[in-house]
Amino acid sequence: MNSITIDNVCIRWLGHAGFFLEGQDIKIYIDPFQINKEPSFDNKADILLITHEHFDHCSPEDIQKVRRSDSTNLIPESCSLEFRGDTRRVAEGDILAEGLEIKGIRIEVLPSYNLNKPYHPRGFGVGYVVELGKIRIYHAGDCDFFPEMKSIRADVALLPIGGTYTMDEEEAASAVAVISPKVVIPMHYGKLEGTNGNPEKFKIFVQGKNPDIKVIILDS
Repeated sequence: MNSITIDNVCIRWLGHAGFFLEGQDIKIYIDPFQINKEPSFDNKADILLITHEHFDHCSPEDIQKVRRSDSTNLIPESCSLEFRGDTRRVAEGDILAEGLEIKGIRIEVLPSYNLNKPYHPRGFGVGYVVELGKIRIYHAGDCDFFPEMKSIRADVALLPIGGTYTMDEEEAASAVAVISPKVVIPMHYGKLEGTNGNPEKFKIFVQGKNPDIKVIILDS
């Protein structure tokens, strides 16, 4: 399966770090990459979230496929790509709440960075928590297990496990242990060189720390 529905919210993995979230009358895309089939107009983005500027997260070709002219786009301040329409540059610590023309959807902008790697310095990218209905969905972006994760509240966590550029399986499982979501979905593995993480290995690490947390491995 390539999607899961939790409390009437559909979470679909698009492959790599890309996700499609659908709640009541709202459709959100995060980091679309290598989208094979352009969605219908009705399934394009009300909101588009970009975590950082690397080609596998901020792909102009794929962004063009999923966005509409009236989509609201959130991009990090460091991102050089220019968008037409309603585009907001964000930085960690920002909270976009009801009343900011995002159809009542609350979005928190969080840190996302490496600790001992040069690929994602602090301030280069962000993570997001999206509140849809009754659930909070955390997309970590490309990162290691950084200290601020201890204060993140989420029901669903979308975490990279690929290693090299991000956390590997064991480090991501440590992140799960402190975030303590109900559900975790691994991402950022199996598509590009240097993202060789094994989701089954990740699942074993998570369940060894907390067997009550459900690990969902989706197909892209």
